[in-house]
Order: sequence, then structure tokens, then C-alpha cells
Amino acid sequence: MKFKEVIGHDIIKQHMIRMVNEGRVSHAQMLAGPEGIGKLNLALAFAQYLNCSDRQEDDSCGVCSSCTKYEKLVHPDLHFVFPVVKSPKHKNPVSDSYIAEWRQFVREKKYFNLRQWYGKLESDKQGLIYSQESQEIIKKLSLKTFEAEFKVMIIWLPEKMHVSAANKLLKLLEEPPQGTVFLLVSDDPSSVLGTIQSRSQLLKIPRIDGAAISKALVDEYSIDATEAERFAKLASGSFVAAQEIVDQSDERAFFFDRFVNLMRQAYARKLFDLIDWCDEMNSQPKERLKNFLEFSLRLVRENFMMNIQEEELLYLTPEEENFSTRFSPFINDNNVLELSEEFSLAHSHLEQNGNARIILMDLCLKVIILLKQ
Repeated sequence: MKFKEVIGHDIIKQHMIRMVNEGRVSHAQMLAGPEGIGKLNLALAFAQYLNCSDRQEDDSCGVCSSCTKYEKLVHPDLHFVFPVVKSPKHKNPVSDSYIAEWRQFVREKKYFNLRQWYGKLESDKQGLIYSQESQEIIKKLSLKTFEAEFKVMIIWLPEKMHVSAANKLLKLLEEPPQGTVFLLVSDDPSSVLGTIQSRSQLLKIPRIDGAAISKALVDEYSIDATEAERFAKLASGSFVAAQEIVDQSDERAFFFDRFVNLMRQAYARKLFDLIDWCDEMNSQPKERLKNFLEFSLRLVRENFMMNIQEEELLYLTPEEENFSTRFSPFINDNNVLELSEEFSLAHSHLEQNGNARIILMDLCLKVIILLKQ
């Protein structure tokens, strides 16, 4: 991937190019920021530029042997580590078992999140970077580079790494093999082993500028510029979110419908209907439930912003805005913090593999109480 293919982030691109040209490439860098903003894309563009045999002033050449292989993600000195799931098809849960699916997905999708990757794997399970991965990393990095100046190891979502794998990675970061560059791409760096954080150069990646998202939407979807600007605002700096808004994904519509039902039934104290709601939601995969809770947390925040008339801070679709016009008075100073905390706690408990139905029932009871405040 070339830098010009990465949406926005001009300052970050210039910084990366200077690092290479001035010979200041750290052996371990952590690109950290919210999901959907192109951190993996930046890592790929940086790695391609690093090993390009005919670097241009502002980008890799795109035509040399190294660039051609990087574009196809098949360069022998480019290695990937990413969350995977155990399955009958792939009994050895390491990244190389899924490398064909990964290459196809990254090249076709370009901008994606963890949920979409799991969708590609057709799995409802929560993936990990399993302990077995550490041996694969050691084996790959023990070899000399095949044809490039640098051997690059891109680790997507190191926060998903099993603790034993993380500890072995730490030893490699402490004594890195010569000519090796680690690029850790994290949505949640605070969940990465502290000693790994301290041995990596942190590069904070901000959300994508709205104008850059708007232009990319016009180019990709051929939509009206005014509409693209509205979608870009709703996306809050995430191109993945912008794509989902344009596509009007079935999942987003499902989440909105379930949120509306939850709030209406909770306000009316329809306990039996809420039990049915919990049973229906309990039938969903845990990853989808967690995404629903994140969606709900956002709508709570948006309704509070509407209530206090902070229109410049609103990020609602027309359907959401229509509902919130009537619902927002019920999200106020007395309950917004507690409601937000309850959705966050439910998400945290699901992360810890708690009983989903009990978590949802508890959430419903709390919402009933808080909506009356």
C-alpha cells in the first residue's frame, strides 16, 4: 500500500517518511488510536516505503520488485500476527493458518474492524493471538532477511495477545533480531502489557479529518458532496463507520431497533416484554452484543447532547434524530452518567465472559429505574 492510498493523516505520513529518510526507524513502534481510522493502512504504507528500492520524496515507487510484493502482501520479509479463532478447519490457531484469508480480506476491504474480520472467518467466537503464536514469531524472526533491508512484523491488535505470547514477544523487543522492525497496531494500547508499551515508540494516530473522509466517500461511492459531509460528521473520524453509514448496514438498523425497543419498554415498565427482549438479544453472538452496547452508549450520549441543545456536537442519522427528538428529554443531568456507566459495565462483564442473559436482565432493571430520574 502506498501512502497516497491512505485516507488523510498527512502529518503522520510526513513524520513516517522523515523517520525513514533520516535513519531514525525505531525497532518497535506502536500505532495507537480508535478503530476504523486506518492505522493498519499506515503501517503497511510505512513498511512498503521502508523497503522500497526506489523511494520517492513522498511515497514508495509502487513498481519495484519489493513494492509489487508488498502490494500483494506476499513479500517474504513481511510477516503478520493477528487475532484468530479455533475451528475444525484450522486446528492450529496461529496467523499463518489464516494467511490466505487475511491477505484477500486486507486487499479487498482495506478499511475494516475486528468485528468485520471475525465475519470474514464466519465465526461468532472471540478470537485471540494464542500462545502458540509466540513460537511462530520466534521462528520467523530467527531467519535472515530474504531480500529486503528490513524484516517487518506487523502485529494487529496486540491487546488480543495471550499473556504467554506477550511475554515471549517482550523478550524479542528487549533483544530484537538485527534488521527487524515491529509495528504494533492497537485500538486499545492501555490493554497491552505495560512492559511492551514501554519498549515501543508510541505514535498516536488521531481520527481522520472530516474533509478527508468526505472526499473519500465521494470518490468511492459517487455520492453528493453535501451528503458525504453529513456522513463524514456522523462517522466521527472513522472511515469504517462512514462506510457502514453509507451502506446502511443491516446490523446498524438492527441495533437501532433494539435500542428503541429497550428504551420504550423500560420506560413503560413492561417487564414481560423486556424478558422477551433479553431472550432475543441473548441469542446473538457475544461480539454482536458488545457492539450493540457500544452503539447504545453512543446514542445515550447523543440524546443528552440533543437535550442540552448542543446541536454542533450531534452525530445522528435522520432516523436516529427523529427518534431522539422525542426521547432526548428523558436523558438528562440526573441519569446520563449512570446510564452510560451501566452500558459500559455490561460491556465489561461480557468481555469477562459473564452470563449474557443475567447481564442483560440487570441492565434492563437499571434502565427502568434511571429513566424515571
